[in-house]
Amino acid sequence: MIRTQAILLKNGRIIDPANRVDKKASLLVEKGKIQAIFSPRQKTPSLPKKLQSIDLQGKWIVPGLIDMHVHLREPGEEYKETIETGTKAAAAGGFTAVACMPNTTPVNDCQSVTRLILEKAENAYARVYPVGAISKGLQGESLAEFGEMKQAGAVAVTDDGKPVTDSQLMRRALEYASNYNLMVISHSEDYSLSRNGAINEGFVSTSMGLKGIPHIAEEIMVYRDLALAEYTGCTLHLAHISTKESINLIRLAKQKGSPVTAETGPHYFSLTEKAVKDYNTNAKMNPPLRTQKDLEAVIKAISDGTIDVIATDHAPHSILEKDLEFDQAANGIIGLETAVPLALALFRKGYINAARLVELLSTNPAKILGVKGGSLEIGSDADIAVIDPEHSFVLHEKDIVSKSKNSPFIGVKLQGKALLTICGGRITYNAISD
Repeated sequence: MIRTQAILLKNGRIIDPANRVDKKASLLVEKGKIQAIFSPRQKTPSLPKKLQSIDLQGKWIVPGLIDMHVHLREPGEEYKETIETGTKAAAAGGFTAVACMPNTTPVNDCQSVTRLILEKAENAYARVYPVGAISKGLQGESLAEFGEMKQAGAVAVTDDGKPVTDSQLMRRALEYASNYNLMVISHSEDYSLSRNGAINEGFVSTSMGLKGIPHIAEEIMVYRDLALAEYTGCTLHLAHISTKESINLIRLAKQKGSPVTAETGPHYFSLTEKAVKDYNTNAKMNPPLRTQKDLEAVIKAISDGTIDVIATDHAPHSILEKDLEFDQAANGIIGLETAVPLALALFRKGYINAARLVELLSTNPAKILGVKGGSLEIGSDADIAVIDPEHSFVLHEKDIVSKSKNSPFIGVKLQGKALLTICGGRITYNAISD
């Protein structure tokens, strides 16, 4: 990480939907804060003598991206990823903050683990927001101590990786979390339907001889959790939404005024179940990749606001977990370094505009989690990403910053990249040629 006293980002396109800004301008960072934004027609403010000036003609200056669904694997599985390597990959993707899931070893279900994560993250390349477990040990039997985890620094609770199958426990989680202003994040899966499944149930699973996961395994639990949110009046966030009917249910709930938000991953609007051909375990995940109709529904939901957030569900695994028979391989893919180009594909195809892209990747995650960031407000911490929407590159395994390399996009030509990331006034990633 490079520390500098002052940085001038010149001649970029500043996109800040939180403040309704979209214009060509320059931005001054000093003492870790955003000090000024001024357009070419405005008078240049007084600049400090020691100044790093970077010309960003043709590039976007946006609030630092925030990924509200990341697995950093520390503590317990540091051979897959660490807080250091995971946040370094985040910075390389334009992210200045990540919310890390609690399925670590030990599980983040108490204040001591929450504090350990934050201690490890003190010098990280991005802000780290721990997410605590809903249930003790992710066992789905009794609630974890939400108040203690909140006091230690947790921003939300979830049993991500496992569903909360007990409806009464989920109801109590929603009510208990509301007392502490904690967001409940739901992993919507009916395990009795999905158990031992490997890919989406349908023609592809049958032709490959693999047990399928029916789309209703997600939708049944989405319906239940939406019903609980409506009944309790408590806020709910739905993770990694992947099916058309789940989206229809969420859209209806929002129309009724239910306090619900939802996310999807870049893979669900970029790939279908066909990506697992040749038994490619780097395309195995949970929920699984779905059909073309589901993909189109996800895109429509992103466009019309039914989906609030694009979150990567960054899930690093080593070859020990991935270089196995398909049905034995672990679920999950890395995503921090490919989120920007995949999301920009939606922009280039006209499904969303630039401001909406920033909302999905920065403004909305900050708002939902109740954390700092998501805007370029004067006087706020300088969390900034510089994106070149025209930058083309092929993703090579050797260039991946993450400790694990389990990406289905290796060898794929992508367009659009974060070239500079600033977190709290520190340059945490710089790929801009002088």
